[in-house]
This record gives sequence, C-alpha cells and structure tokens, in this order.
Amino acid sequence: MTDPETPPTLEELLERYATLRDTIQGLETEKEELGRHIKAALEGGGHAETELYRAVLKVSRRVEYPLERFREVFGDVAALEVASIDKKKAEALAQAGDLDAELLKELAQVRETQALVLLPKTR
Repeated sequence: MTDPETPPTLEELLERYATLRDTIQGLETEKEELGRHIKAALEGGGHAETELYRAVLKVSRRVEYPLERFREVFGDVAALEVASIDKKKAEALAQAGDLDAELLKELAQVRETQALVLLPKTR
C-alpha cells in the first residue's frame, strides 16, 4: 500500500488515468448501446421508468437550407453570403427584403433528432 504522505509517481498517475479512461470509454459504449435499445422501444410505443426516472424522447428540430437548391433559387451572391451562416442570417435577409421570405420558407428543410432524456420523478 502506498504511503498517504508520499505523492504518487508520474507513472502511477498515468496508470490510474489510463484505467479511468478505459473504464469511462467502456461505460460510454455500453450507455450508447442501451440508449439505442431504449430509444427504439420508445419509438415503437414502449414505456420505461424506474423508481427514480421516466424515459422520454425529446425531439429537437433544426432548419437547414440545401446549398445547391438555395443557390438555384436565390443566386450565387446570396448563397455566398449565407453559405457559412446559420438560418438566422438567411431569415434576416428575408426580413430585410433582400430575399423572398415565402421562397425561403418553402426552401427550408426541418431535420429532427431525438435524444433520450431521463426525467426525475421526484419533483
């Protein structure tokens, strides 16, 4: 057993770090796999809860504009201006009247992602 008064060596610190890293990576892999199974069951209408948590799917949406189609509709200058910009800037151009707001709205694509969320049951 090591002496509590003696600080660990660099090799001992590295060994502990590597052990923790490997453990965390293994746990993360297992957690992701379990999450995939739970999400699939919830998507199929399943219900899962423990004494402390209830599993729900949280849906988030992100609007994107496909670059080539955006360029076809609004031209090179507008595409260049918003190509490395988020939807807020494209919508700002539409609000300013530089882009047709209705065409921009029609061009929008909404992407959904689902995240598994554990809701505490004791609130």
